[in-house]
Amino acid sequence: MRVTSLYRYPIKGLSPERLDRLTLSPGEYVPGDRLYAIENGPSGYDGDWPDQPAKIRFLMLMRQERLAELDTRWDEASGILTIRHRGETTASGDLRTPEGRAVIARFFEAFMGEEMRGPARILEAPSGRRFTDARDGHVSIINLASVRALEEKLGVRVDPLRFRGNIHLEGLAPFAEFDLLGRVLAGPDGLRLKVQRRIQRCAATNVDLATGHRDLQIPRTITETYGHADCGVYARVLTGGAIRVGESFREEEPRQASLSFA
Repeated sequence: MRVTSLYRYPIKGLSPERLDRLTLSPGEYVPGDRLYAIENGPSGYDGDWPDQPAKIRFLMLMRQERLAELDTRWDEASGILTIRHRGETTASGDLRTPEGRAVIARFFEAFMGEEMRGPARILEAPSGRRFTDARDGHVSIINLASVRALEEKLGVRVDPLRFRGNIHLEGLAPFAEFDLLGRVLAGPDGLRLKVQRRIQRCAATNVDLATGHRDLQIPRTITETYGHADCGVYARVLTGGAIRVGESFREEEPRQASLSFA
């Protein structure tokens, strides 16, 4: 299972950041992934997070496909988010400061217009949490063979980035990622991931990331073809370590239960 690319998405619903290497810690998410979200009107979020918040509280591709028109870059060292639209820089602000967050919030209020249900607010996830769709999904894995199978059904190229995964893998048969449920994937640096569950796909995958238009029916195609709406899997970090583009995971053999005889 060879790693072909690695990504993180610093702000929910906005541009990916391609990486050469991921360093993961036990029980933690991808550093900097889904660290921020843009509140679409009042959600009641005040920093206390007893439950996983519903994603409809935030701007997201599933409902606001215009987000795909934006090219965003977040500089981790400075905290600055830069937004470009149609080749022009339209906003820039430090997400670590109230002033910078206010600049970015005002941009989205103007850009989204009537799609805003109230004032925008830039939210930062509390320690140990992220604005993901699954509380137990530390890392998302996309099997590129599954994406190619969808391409054959649809008759057009499907950009794997529509699935917004952290790790893209080659070396599996189409949808064979589901056979890994409950299994442990080990990397060469000691990283160990336990595959937790399948990822059910939503209408966000229908959006062309180059144009911001809905041009495909991916969840419906998967459902009509395979009887489910899933593509990719979530995994939990068991043992920390790094993984690099070009390296491979191997599937650990399940431990045999020991037998004792009286």
